[in-house]
This record gives sequence, structure tokens and C-alpha cells, in this order.
Amino acid sequence: MVSNHNIYIDMYKLCTYNRHYMRQIDKLVQNHFSKQRLVLELLGARQVGKTTLLKRIFPNAQYFLLDNEPVRKSFETFDQFSYKQIFSNVSKTIILDEIHLLSNPGRAAKIIFDQFPDKNLIITGSSALNIKNKTAESLAGRKIEYHLYPLTFAEYLEQTGGQTHRYNIAETLTTGVISFSSKTLLFDLRASLERILTTGLYPYLIEHPQDTDYLLNLSDSVIFKDILELNLIENRRVALDLLTLLAHQIGNLISYSELSRTLGMDSRTIRKYIEIFEQSYIIFRLYPFSKNARDEIGKSPKIYFHDVGLRNALINDFSSPFLRRDGGAIFENFIVSEFYKLNDYLKTGFDLNFWRTSQGSEVDLVLSKGSSSPIALEIKLSKGNTSRAFANRYPNAKLEVVTSQNFY
Repeated sequence: MVSNHNIYIDMYKLCTYNRHYMRQIDKLVQNHFSKQRLVLELLGARQVGKTTLLKRIFPNAQYFLLDNEPVRKSFETFDQFSYKQIFSNVSKTIILDEIHLLSNPGRAAKIIFDQFPDKNLIITGSSALNIKNKTAESLAGRKIEYHLYPLTFAEYLEQTGGQTHRYNIAETLTTGVISFSSKTLLFDLRASLERILTTGLYPYLIEHPQDTDYLLNLSDSVIFKDILELNLIENRRVALDLLTLLAHQIGNLISYSELSRTLGMDSRTIRKYIEIFEQSYIIFRLYPFSKNARDEIGKSPKIYFHDVGLRNALINDFSSPFLRRDGGAIFENFIVSEFYKLNDYLKTGFDLNFWRTSQGSEVDLVLSKGSSSPIALEIKLSKGNTSRAFANRYPNAKLEVVTSQNFY
């Protein structure tokens, strides 16, 4: 048995990013227990700030880092009486950080939720695959899931002291009305965008903006830490090769059979690894918008990275996005990921898709919700045109071109 003193240490000191700035998700997390006692589950990739956020919002919580082996062993007992010995009588809130590392995270959480009704339980993890597979039955009806991603552009501006305005992307999502117009700014939008499109939006980089070694280490080892510890992949090198290949194909249609031939892997393994990357919050898939017209592509997805800095690290290219051939693809990834993050944070309920026909007509991003008119967005680094083909097919659609000059 590990003593209460040894477990209840401030493991937050391990976090290298300690500035206490607000995040878009703060209010949702802060108000969670005022509405219900259900387990608060916070999921997101390593290094996106889950621990820092929870420490700031719940400063008096009793914190257990399950990446620490003695701590993990104490929770592997799955015994309420053992748990009682290590829980503080003072703190009402318990945080189990990186709970996916337990052999049965759902069982541990269920014991605490059921047997300690005076406690509020928060669990975090960076592998949704392991948590969902092993907690689905145990925590059914007992938890609410939240996600934390790398910073949004608005969060970046707030944390770097830049001028903040109403964010055009957030305005479009919250109102359902296209809101992309240039505005007079007191900061250099192009310089801020260049920095973000180069090194991304991981919180650590706010204070270390030129530390590309951090991203290289993140891409080579940190993001694989949980995947390897949980034995989710058989071959780390092949998995890294696949992830690197995907990094070269952002914004393009993905062919599982083509990836299979290139890497010499069977298609089922390719699909499995991509699912693991997605559930580890490294990438996400965007699927086609289709109303079942014969010429509309309806199956093959596109793949984007949650952070373009991590993507650039995978291909080891940190040159200026305004001077490289894939600059447009990087900007498209950035804009799509901003919509993805804010649609989740703001709970606006849009489906995010792309549109393409067999004749080659396409729209980079389509926002749709129920019977409302779809919003079709072309995403171009400098300038471009809306899709006449989409307008003809969907005459009630709202169309706009999002560029580096008007996205904010």
C-alpha cells in the first residue's frame, strides 16, 4: 500500500506550462458539478493543458497521476477500503489523471462514484480508445465527456497579449450566418498566422515559440507513449511511417488501399492504426457531404491533424508557410481544425464535411445542421472563388471564401 503522503504530492510540478490563462472550455468544466454529480471526463492529447486547466479550476482537489507507478498500483487494487485510506477527508473533489493507464479504468471510476457519494470525480485521459472500450459499460449513465485540444487562435491571442475581437469562425458557428470580413487590427495578423502555421498551438510554445525540438520530440516519442504502453500497435516504426505519410496528405482524399500498397501493410491494419491515431487526438477524419447524388463522392475521407505544428514536425519542415508549396494545405488544416474545436467547445451542433463530385468540383468545408441551409466554405491562403457547382446543386446554400486576411 502506498501511503497517502506519497500519493498526495503536487504532481503538477511535472507540467512545463504553468501560465494560468482562460480556455474556451473553462465555464463548461467549472459549472459541471453545479448541475450534476456525474463523473467529469476530460479527454485530449498529451501536452494540451488538461492538468493545468483542472488545477486552476479545482485548486483544492486531491490529485492522483496514474502515470506514476506507485500511484497506479494503489488504484489497481479496485478495493473501496484501500481507496478510502488514500482519499483525503478535506478535499471533496478527486482527480484521476491519465486514467486510461489502469487495466480497468471504468471499474476504478465506478467504485469511486458508487461508494463515495460525497466525492466529485474527475478523470482524464489521452487515449479515448482505451477509456471508451473499458468504461463504456461501467460508467454508462454516470459520466459526461469533454474534450480539450491545442489552443484556438483566439486563446493564442489572449495568452500572447494580442488584441482580441469577435472571432469570425466562432461568430459563424454561433449565429449560423456567414461572418467573414476583414477588420482593422492593432497587431500583425500575418506574423501571428505565420508563427501558428509553422509551429502550431500547443500551450508550451507560448513561452517557447522557437522550440522546434519540443515538437520533434512530441512527434517521435511523446504521442506514442500511451499507444505503446497500452499495446495498441504492434510495430512502432510502421505506425510512425503511416502517420508521416498522412502528414504529407492533409486535405487530400485518403485511399486505404493505396496506403496499404505504399507501406506494405494490409488495409485492416491501416484502418486500425488510423482509428488509434484518431482516438489518441492526433488526427481527425472529415467525411463527404452527400445527398446521395450519383456523382457525389460519399465514402473516402480526408484526414487533418489537430495541430499543424505536430504535422510539420512529422515531415521535419518548419519553413514559412507563405514560401512553401504546401502552405495552402497547412492553412486549410488550420481553419478546419479551428472549426472542429470551436464546434465542440461552443456546442453548436454542426456536422463538418467536405464536398466533391466525380467531375472534380469541390468545397473544402461544408457546415450543416438539420434543415438549415448548408454553409459552404472555400479555404484559400490568399484568395479564391466560391463553388458555382455547389451553388447550382444547393441553391439555398450560403457560400464564402475564407482566407488568411479574413478568417479572424
